[in-house]
Amino acid sequence: MNVQELYQQKLCTAESAVKLVKSGDWVDYSQTCSFPEALDAALAARRNELTDVKIRSAISMKPVQVVEQDPEHKAFTFNVWHCSGLDRKYVDKGLAYYTPMLFRDNGSYYTKGFAPVNVAMVSVAPMDRHGNFNFGLTNCCMQEIMNVAEHIILEVNESMPVICGSAADHIHISKVDAVVEGGKEIPCVQLPPATEMDRKIAANIFPYLRDGITLQLGIGGMPNALGTLIADSDLKDLGMHTELMSDGYLKLYQAGKITNRRKELDKGKGVFSICNGSRELYDFLDHNLDVMSAPMRYVNDPCVLRQLKNFVSINSCIAMDLYGQVCSETAGIRHISGTGGQLDFVTGAYASDGGKAFLAMSSTYQDKQGVIHSRILPKFTEGDVITTPRTQAPYMVTEYGVACLSGLTTWQRAEAIISIAHPDFREELIRAAEKQHIWRSSNRK
Repeated sequence: MNVQELYQQKLCTAESAVKLVKSGDWVDYSQTCSFPEALDAALAARRNELTDVKIRSAISMKPVQVVEQDPEHKAFTFNVWHCSGLDRKYVDKGLAYYTPMLFRDNGSYYTKGFAPVNVAMVSVAPMDRHGNFNFGLTNCCMQEIMNVAEHIILEVNESMPVICGSAADHIHISKVDAVVEGGKEIPCVQLPPATEMDRKIAANIFPYLRDGITLQLGIGGMPNALGTLIADSDLKDLGMHTELMSDGYLKLYQAGKITNRRKELDKGKGVFSICNGSRELYDFLDHNLDVMSAPMRYVNDPCVLRQLKNFVSINSCIAMDLYGQVCSETAGIRHISGTGGQLDFVTGAYASDGGKAFLAMSSTYQDKQGVIHSRILPKFTEGDVITTPRTQAPYMVTEYGVACLSGLTTWQRAEAIISIAHPDFREELIRAAEKQHIWRSSNRK
């Protein structure tokens, strides 16, 4: 039987395909742009005939119907490896649950048996003439999911770009139980516009950048502002090695800043593991031999990152304390995002010859009542989850400057951290440092 005949044999409706799901099953949607919109809706429609079905996903970009149509969890429990803004709202309302993880280990949770999969249902590019479906924008831990899944359902999406990978970038029709032709548009996201605060923080990081660095950028207004600074600068021959590719990189490619010529690994190739952004970005990636997807077990591995000289990682955080502990995933007990790859890249950048990791935030925030609060705290006491421990705290950045914490004593750290706090809070922080015995009497005040 040829691959086209096999395809037709396995082609069915979404409603028919999701009958593979039984009560008590674990179902995996993979992550971000692999979200199977038609299959999700069909599974949600079975809410009155199923019980205790657990779904895993991450970085949802469209409303999830198993959540929207079953708010009391009578049939479905939705779990996320990392939160988008939509996932955060679900978690806030008790409609979803977070699963702690390190991105570099995400695939191993499946292969080591910690994350069973009864049914995998994911969105892929159309089948090629050899019978292969490309995973497109999501490499991540897709292969590990497929390897352990008892059943595999593919939702074919005509708008999914085809992206060659170093490994784990496709699946053959022979390994699939069912194929559904979804035909939905791949979800797009638009980068938030850079604020004046973002530009100030980006300007503090920019002097540390050099020709030939390999760059990992997080997502948000500040990386967008930094991308603009780089695009308009004289910097050249940059490399890309990042877990998440966004439109910030598209801007750098279009400006000719990224060439990947000086990379020690994957020379000539920009490397990413997951992607979400604009349609323009997706079109840029389609069949683009200058870019390569790779599994998270490779992209985020500190042993890989240390082989890239002058590797620079730039991510955001939520708060830090005077000991140098960094919180990037919760505000008190309220869940915001997740550990993701932050600790992976902080570890890898430190090991890189000439590497640097930056964690950036505004020095203050304003609450709903209009009260200004410092993001730099004396100590964490409200249940904030520590993402980067004080032993690995890298270059910390606010609009008031950069503080490199590596190798500093507790009193040196307190002094450096307070120097990048908002001036209105510095005296209060000094008094706290004194009380916590991490302020020398000779320290400047």
